[in-house]
Amino acid sequence: MTTTLEASAPAVGRREQLILAVVCAATLLTLADYTAPAVVVPTLAADLHATATAQVWILNGITFGLAVLLLTAGSLADDFGRRRVFVGGVAGLAVAMVIGALAPSAWVFVGARVVQGIAGAAILAAGLGLVANAFPAGPHRIRAAATWGSMIGLGIATGPLLQIAAEHTAGWRSFYWVAGAVGVGLAVAGWRLLEESRAARARQVDFAGVVLLGAGLVSLLVGATNGRTGWLRLPTVLPIVVAVVLFVGFALREARAAEPMIDVTLFRRAPFLLATLGALAAGLAVIGPMTFLPTALQRGSGWSAAETALLAFAWAGTMFVVGLAARRMRASVHGGWEIGIGFVLSAVGGALSLAFVGDSWGLLFPGFVVAGLGGGLINATLPRLAVGTVPPERSAMGSGANNTARYVGSSLGVAVTASLAPASPGEALTVGIVLCLVAAVALAPLAARSRVLAVA
Repeated sequence: MTTTLEASAPAVGRREQLILAVVCAATLLTLADYTAPAVVVPTLAADLHATATAQVWILNGITFGLAVLLLTAGSLADDFGRRRVFVGGVAGLAVAMVIGALAPSAWVFVGARVVQGIAGAAILAAGLGLVANAFPAGPHRIRAAATWGSMIGLGIATGPLLQIAAEHTAGWRSFYWVAGAVGVGLAVAGWRLLEESRAARARQVDFAGVVLLGAGLVSLLVGATNGRTGWLRLPTVLPIVVAVVLFVGFALREARAAEPMIDVTLFRRAPFLLATLGALAAGLAVIGPMTFLPTALQRGSGWSAAETALLAFAWAGTMFVVGLAARRMRASVHGGWEIGIGFVLSAVGGALSLAFVGDSWGLLFPGFVVAGLGGGLINATLPRLAVGTVPPERSAMGSGANNTARYVGSSLGVAVTASLAPASPGEALTVGIVLCLVAAVALAPLAARSRVLAVA
């Protein structure tokens, strides 16, 4: 039985479905690339002679690029063309994959990962804007956004498995060769299929805002990464203090600029503020600790890369399934409460896994599945909040802000977990549990004020 909104919405054609497929495939590739090295860090470290700090950057390099460029890419996509930015991002990702496959040292590989993150920023920021432009406002757009959001879970799930398959067949580098070829194909398909879209009026690029935000994020992530050597040491404290000063300067600049990179008045809307803070918390409390956990399990429990990849798949695969199922939700619901429940479920799943971390490997699966339920609920809700609370002409700006917050949080989550639990899976799980519970409580006041339409 269809709802009134569905009955009155224009039909969606084959072209729109193909646009969604191309954007979702590129998003999946980006996220698969994001998680792929997580299960082979010990192998990469040995092959590339990576120091302990370099190993953290192997995990965080792509996240660094994503976080620094996402908001900028969203603004550029709105102003200069979403198709242009998207296709350029896919092509850049393909080139960076090849550089990663050829990397002779750890820091060259890290550099390739940073470039992959920059390219991924263009894909993610422009991709959701292209989807919003292709689908009419209402249930079709909401469902398309949820489908796009589910690709985050699927990409996270398949990345480790694809990397393990590559390592067992032709070595870990073969993953990047194949991914590069796929990227070339998607770039060609995107250029031919996608229609250009942009904001009605092009604006001047806010170069001052770009510099302040980029420098602030660089300082923050450098400080957080240095935290593994001590959180009270000058190399850790000084970059974080500089980051705070730069962020204040960015906020003042955007509030006074005639054509800001991010419209700060959007943060007066409770759903948009919840979407942004929720994305930050999801990265910090869920994605970051779970990204580092396979490395901790291999170091602390002696399990193989394949075993930890299967655990990661149980978590991320469940997120993907939940994201697809969430598309069928009907009626109006409190999107804020969905996010809160997602954090609680993630904490419960971590606690279940923690209870068996010293026992049989197979006993960890139920906890990872429960954590995946929570992560899937969060991932399904955040895109609806981000897309549904900004004007259509600033859709890429909204998704850019949301994704920037997510990957800033992810970088911080990896750095914090690596610092507090470098080789202990039990401690890594504890970090995630505590952060999830703090997030659920801290976001509760905003959750009570936010609603999001969720229809089939």
